[in-house]
Amino acid sequence: MLSPVLEKLLSISDKVLSQERSSKNKIYSIHETEVECISKGRPRKKYEFGCKVGFVTSATSNWILGAKAFHGNPYDGHTLKESIEQAHRITGIEFEQAACDMGYRKHDYKGKCIVQIVNRYRKKIPRAIRKWWKRRSAIEPVIGHMKNDNRMNCNKLKGKLGDKINVVLSVRMRF
Repeated sequence: MLSPVLEKLLSISDKVLSQERSSKNKIYSIHETEVECISKGRPRKKYEFGCKVGFVTSATSNWILGAKAFHGNPYDGHTLKESIEQAHRITGIEFEQAACDMGYRKHDYKGKCIVQIVNRYRKKIPRAIRKWWKRRSAIEPVIGHMKNDNRMNCNKLKGKLGDKINVVLSVRMRF
């Protein structure tokens, strides 16, 4: 008769040994089975392991208005609605405009907020719109600082709830 802990570890190890390259719901970490592989598509760092996080920042500065962890590795466009709704609940402000990168092309958001997709061809766009698109480029350093300075690159909390708590605590630590 095996203990329940040993039984669970043996079932995880069986799943690890039987998974193949094309398998769905792979296990990337034995002690943290909820970890997901996120494809970044960059030559220097092709993959990250963890969960996807969405940030909402203000239009004229780098204040973070909302941050949320998304599990199951969803498509970026499917996280837009939840991110905008969370920032609206926190601030009480009805947003007029959102500038997003190409990952949000086929978003599911239907509301008063106008969603502008920032593409690669910025020179063919009027100067007034280009100004707002530059704000989208300012989000990348915020994400980098959150990962490096505020402990989002290595989460010490366990489980899906730990991922969500880590995101909230890292935003809180920034200020």
